[in-house]
Amino acid sequence: MGEVIVVTSGKGGVGKTTITANLGCCLAKLGEKVCLIDADIGLKNLDIVLGLENRIIYTLIDVVNGKVSPQEALVRHKIMKNLFLLPASQIATKEMVSPEDMKAIVKELSPNFDYIIIDSPAGIERGFRNAVTPASKALVVTTPELPSISDADRVVGLLENFGFSDERIKVIINRFKPHMVKKGEMLTAEDIRHTLSLEIIAVIPDSEEVIVASNTGVPVSLNGSSKIAKNFENLARRVRGENVPLENDFETFSKGFITTLKDFFSKLKRG
Repeated sequence: MGEVIVVTSGKGGVGKTTITANLGCCLAKLGEKVCLIDADIGLKNLDIVLGLENRIIYTLIDVVNGKVSPQEALVRHKIMKNLFLLPASQIATKEMVSPEDMKAIVKELSPNFDYIIIDSPAGIERGFRNAVTPASKALVVTTPELPSISDADRVVGLLENFGFSDERIKVIINRFKPHMVKKGEMLTAEDIRHTLSLEIIAVIPDSEEVIVASNTGVPVSLNGSSKIAKNFENLARRVRGENVPLENDFETFSKGFITTLKDFFSKLKRG
């Protein structure tokens, strides 16, 4: 049975969909069979980030309505043949899908995949429950800004109410800006640790490459010349259970920031 992971956050615009797409691509590159599920019904974007919007025939709603099976609705990625997408519908609403529907769909797909990754919509209402209910682990995405971390903390509390233990919840810091760390303009490690009290599984730098990749429909992790691709690969390896030090994420930053960043996260570990 495949491991089911939900990628979630408290607020929109923190990069959940980009992380879902790149994590899926990296796991597929490592030889895993991966299914991505877009649970952001009505505001779907995962197909666009993956460059698959023109290949969609059926959606999650067609599966829920019994028109096709979950397997029949899957779209295979053009480059990574062991990566599949179950797309969302843009003309439906989150209320047309229930948590029980999602559990049934994931249960049917799970024996065929090593990993199922669910891209959760922003917020904490019906769409959030739909995405979280079938999952066994959660990746909470936040940016290093107080409002985002505060919203992430609220989501962590909700996940705990759903029965997630701290060991099953990990944090991804996205759009990390080392120049702000150097100038003391970004939240400290102690701020993040005291607020979330959870393991940080990845640090993804702020990068224009990600914007360009999203606009071209080719995830940055599939760009062989991209430095940031290494950060997503590190994330994928950690998700698989490999011991990849968090310091490895710093290799994509300029050398002038390495000492500052290592100090930043050594404090986090000591805390």
